[in-house]
Amino acid sequence: MDTRVWFITGCSSGFGKALAEAVLESGDRLIGTARDVRSITDFDQFDRGRTCALDVTDPVSVAAARQFALEAWGRVDVLVNNAGYGLVGAVEECSEEQIRRCFETNFHGPLRVIREFLPALRAQGRGHIVNLSAAAAISNYAGFGAYGGAKAALELLSESLRAELAPFGIRVSLVQPGPFRTDFIARSLEKAEATIPGYERSSGKFGRFLETLSGRQPGDPAKAAQAILALVRADSPPMRLVLGKYAHEKVRRRCGELERERAAWESVGLPTDFPPA
Repeated sequence: MDTRVWFITGCSSGFGKALAEAVLESGDRLIGTARDVRSITDFDQFDRGRTCALDVTDPVSVAAARQFALEAWGRVDVLVNNAGYGLVGAVEECSEEQIRRCFETNFHGPLRVIREFLPALRAQGRGHIVNLSAAAAISNYAGFGAYGGAKAALELLSESLRAELAPFGIRVSLVQPGPFRTDFIARSLEKAEATIPGYERSSGKFGRFLETLSGRQPGDPAKAAQAILALVRADSPPMRLVLGKYAHEKVRRRCGELERERAAWESVGLPTDFPPA
C-alpha cells in the first residue's frame, strides 16, 4: 500500500503532534484529532490533512469522529490511540474519581475508539491498530498505580485483540516509550488530591523526580514518530515496539526479574497440579 490513511488521537502536543507531522511529511493522509480542534488547525493547511474534535471519554464524540474520518477519506488504515494523561500519587492519596477518570481516558477511551472503528476495519479486510503504552506498564513505580494499571490493562487488551483480529487482516501493535521530551509532565500530569504523611519517601519521591525530569527527557519525539512509521510499514510488525535506551534496559531487567523470581519459587508453585493420570 503506497498511501495510508491515519487516524490519530491526541494530536495537539507530544507524540501525537510529532506523529501527525511525520505522517503528512511522508505523503500519507491524516485525520488528526484533539479535544480542542483549534489546537491542531495547522494540519488543515495540508491537502492530505483533516482535523476533527474528539473526546475519547464521550461515546457521541467518538462516533462522530469515526463518521467524519470515513467520509473524509473513505477508509482508515492506521488507528493510533495516543490521547491520554498521567495521574501521580499513592493509590491511597488519589481519589476514587481521579482513578476512575484516569482509567476512563487511558483504557476505556482507546477501547471505545477501537470498538467504534472495528466494523469498518473488518469490512475492508485490513488495518493496523497502534496503542501507545508506557514504561509504567513494563514495570511500575510508586506513585503511578492508577496510570500504570490503566496502561497495563491496555496492553493485555491489545494482546487479545491481536489474536482476535488477525483472521480479518487487522494488525495490532503496542508502543512502549521511555521518557521522551514532550510536555507530558508539565501539561498532562495530574496530582493526587490528598497528601498523606509517610508516602513522601515513595510516591512523593517519584513525583518530585518527575518534576526534575521535565524538559530533560532523553527521547526525541520526532525520532519516535519515524520509528512508528517504520512499524506500520513493516511486513511483520512486532507486538511491542520499545522506544529509547531507558525502556530497552527496563524490559531487559524486567524479563530477568521475572525469571529469577519464577525459578526461586518453582519448588513451591510447580507441584500444584493433580498427579498425572
